[in-house]
Parts: sequence; structure tokens; C-alpha cells
Amino acid sequence: MSVLCYNKGCGQRFDPENNLDDACTFHPGVPVFHDALKGWSCCKRRTTDFSDFLSIPGCTKGPHNQEKPPEPVKPEVKSSGDKKDADDLKPKFNEYIIQAPKPLESVQRPSADEPFSRLQLKVAPSLKQALEKLKLAEESAVEKKEDDGDEIKIGTSCKNGGCSKTFSGPESNEEVCMYHAGVPIFHEGMKYWSCCKRKTSDFNTFLSQEGCTRGSHLWRKKDTGKKVVPCRFDWHQTGSQVTISIYAKNSVPELSYVEGNSTLLNIHIIFEGEKEFDQNISLWGVVDQSKSIVNMLATKIEIVMKKAEPMTWARLDLPPAATQPKETEKDKEIDSDDECGD
Repeated sequence: MSVLCYNKGCGQRFDPENNLDDACTFHPGVPVFHDALKGWSCCKRRTTDFSDFLSIPGCTKGPHNQEKPPEPVKPEVKSSGDKKDADDLKPKFNEYIIQAPKPLESVQRPSADEPFSRLQLKVAPSLKQALEKLKLAEESAVEKKEDDGDEIKIGTSCKNGGCSKTFSGPESNEEVCMYHAGVPIFHEGMKYWSCCKRKTSDFNTFLSQEGCTRGSHLWRKKDTGKKVVPCRFDWHQTGSQVTISIYAKNSVPELSYVEGNSTLLNIHIIFEGEKEFDQNISLWGVVDQSKSIVNMLATKIEIVMKKAEPMTWARLDLPPAATQPKETEKDKEIDSDDECGD
């Protein structure tokens, strides 16, 4: 009888009666997600792609483990004493003087139809060095691919999400692949796939979830060209500037640009070779486009905009204007009857 191994990075089934001391290759560490990079704390390899992360081979050998790790216990929330303590820590109303943002109506807002111009790009030396290394690595990968041809190596992991099978020969192409057609979602401590939504708070349980879709194994990733992806970004401000930080690694200066006018901003970033990020922002306040710049670093992009007037912005973007519902022909008839009625 075979049972499932719960060692991280393994996910294979094994015979408990034939469990050798070096039968399993696994990760003894914990998963690490930082600045869009994914990896294991026990080894140095990092990747931005989740399927590549799942296929990172283990760095430690040992016996298989059939003991399922316990579900993490959620801390008990107390509502009486804890709430009182939290209220005591809140600042009293008169302890601080809070300066409210300057109302938007007091600023002379230019027309959104002003012509666009591109912001000046400043490329940091760290980005130039990173792009040079990537170029050398890509050239080496192309040469290796040409040498390998179409041959699939024994031990290659299936690239379909949730599948833990490896290529063992031509017979592997005849197997049915059970995989997740959706994407992994991590939200409020819960982990699940968008295609089946079996939620769990334990990462090992999430990794061992069997796929919900039947298909064929994918031994090589398909080259889909540039793909539009979301990017984490935030902003902060001083009295005279607003800075937007976009956490896109290894952006390509020749293919990226930021353009806009006094109130609108269009961001177009190509990074890591094939990823594309687009964002259009209607700014809450007014900026001086001629005194704004874009700093391109190896790990992020900073858009530094000069405020047209020293003031505190309540938010980065301007909320969309509320639209009035259109008056229907039936409403017009009712209004006409009311005006003409006795």
C-alpha cells in the first residue's frame, strides 16, 4: 500500500515498508515570498513564477514522511478585556492636532485634455548591471536550448500547476495529468486555487491538493511572448512631492515610459524581459510635469512628481465622478403628465 509523503517539495507516494534513509528529496525550510520572488529558506534559488517555485527540486535527502502536519491553530480573540486595552491605547481627541487635507475644490484644476509629455528617465547603475547579467544568462540559455534540441530530460517536472509528476520516459506522455487550471490565491491567511477554491491555511496541505482538471503533462513552458501582469505599487508624499514606487524588477528602459499631463498619468513598464505592466491614474492633485522624473532601479521604479501647489493629498487617484441616471422616455411622459394635470 502506498501513502503520500508530506515532506515539503516531495509530494510523491511511497511504500512505508520500503522507506530508505535517502529515498526522499525535500526542503526542510519554509516557503519565502518577498518582493515578488518565491523560494525556500533552506536554499538560495529564487523565481518569480509560481509553477517554477513548485518544481524547485529539494536540497536535502532523507526518508519519506507519512505524518500529516497539524493545521495551525488560530489565536483566540477575546472581545471584552482586549477591546478595553485597545481603547486605552488610542490617542485622546485633544492629544494631537490633525491637519485635514486641503479641499480639492480650492485648487484650480487644469483640463484633462492638456497634451501629454513623457517624463525624463534616469537609469541607475544597479539596473544597468542587472540587465547586463540577464543578457548574458539569456544568451547562455539559448545556446543550451539549441544544444539540447527537443529532447526532454529524465526527471523534468510537469509545469502544470498542482501536478507533481516527473518525466521518466516516453510512457510519461501517455499518463493523464491531474492539475489546477487556475492560479494560486493567498488571501487573509488562506491558500487555494481559483479553479476549485478548496481553502486551507496550511501551505503543505495546499501543495498536496490533487488537481481538479484532467489533461496532458506540460514538460516545457509555452512561449507566450509579453504578458500583462499586475504589479505591487504604493505611494507616499511630502509637502512638495508625490512619489509612486512600482516594484517591477529589471525593467527595460528602451521599452518603458511614463507620460502624462498636470492631472493624468499613464505608466507602461516592460520588466524581466517578457512581463508588461500598464496603469492609468487620474491624479487627485495637480503636478508640474516639467519638474517630474522617473528613477529606474534594479528592484523598482520611482515616479517622483513635483506638486503644483504645496498641499496634502487625501489620496493618490481622483475618485470617478458619480454619474446621474439617464432620464427615460417613460419618466419624461410622467413629468409631462404632472405638469399638465389638474
